[in-house]
Amino acid sequence: MNWWISHLTALLIGFCLDLLLGDPHWAPHPVRAIGALISGLEKLLRKLFPKSHGGQLAGGVVLVLLTLLIPTGLTVLLLWGCWLISPWLALGVESVVSYQLLATKSLAAESRKVYDALKTGDLDQARYAVSMIVGRDTDRLDEAGVTKAAVETVAENASDGVIAPLIFLAIGGAPLGMFYKAANTMDSMVGYKNDKYLYFGRAAAKWDDILNFIPARLSGVLMCLGAVAAGYDGKNAWRIFRRDRKKHKSPNAAHTEAACAGALQLRLVGPSWYFGKLVEKPYIGDDQRSPEPLDILRAGRILYATAFFALLLFCGVPLLILLFPR
Repeated sequence: MNWWISHLTALLIGFCLDLLLGDPHWAPHPVRAIGALISGLEKLLRKLFPKSHGGQLAGGVVLVLLTLLIPTGLTVLLLWGCWLISPWLALGVESVVSYQLLATKSLAAESRKVYDALKTGDLDQARYAVSMIVGRDTDRLDEAGVTKAAVETVAENASDGVIAPLIFLAIGGAPLGMFYKAANTMDSMVGYKNDKYLYFGRAAAKWDDILNFIPARLSGVLMCLGAVAAGYDGKNAWRIFRRDRKKHKSPNAAHTEAACAGALQLRLVGPSWYFGKLVEKPYIGDDQRSPEPLDILRAGRILYATAFFALLLFCGVPLLILLFPR
């Protein structure tokens, strides 16, 4: 079996498994293992390296190298061993790994919990549900704020939770997909500009910015197409994407948020509370109407449509070319 055909087929199977199964909380997951690895390495490296700014920077660089090398290397060894036994075994294992690196259904399902709580009028439960998927303080949010937070996290994570890993899986199979997921998990754990991680987490944050630079922009374009396919305002999505995609401190975070805001004719982001401190952020989108709980489900539909466009472009088309070269 051709290796390229094998890993693209594994991606296709993994994508379907993700849509069917999501992310059962009881099942082992590589991201949780990567998280445990990062926590252990952080404790060790903070002991080994000086507490000076230079020492923390150096320790952060070592953290990046080890966090990328270990999961990627283990994935390569696993698939190589399976391939020696049987190409079909390698296909099966890579399909499962690919499935675990994608988060389309789990992202939609977790945001759906916020909608369900709002639908029953339980604002406290909605705040709790959205706190599980966002990093901001949620105890001050009203219904519109909870709705916006859920829509924003669906839009933002469409890139680094679905489209970007799909792109890396398509290019380099499960090893490259694991490489990306390790970097992204590391950024989510240590890539903060606070006293604890300003220096230690800088390398992780910069590396994540580099890896997501192209995928974030492709994700924004694909989300504009997804908005059209899902029946929402694709023209406005493209307009807001072009206008507001750079309105974020991160060079990558606002692309899909801008596209989604335009598609739903909402104004997203703006000032938010983090750890008891109000952080000023620019608004994304136009205030054409008030947010409503149904917008969470609408964002989920756009997410699915965007994911299918990405699958077609980065997996379906190359697979067809390889299977039918003439």
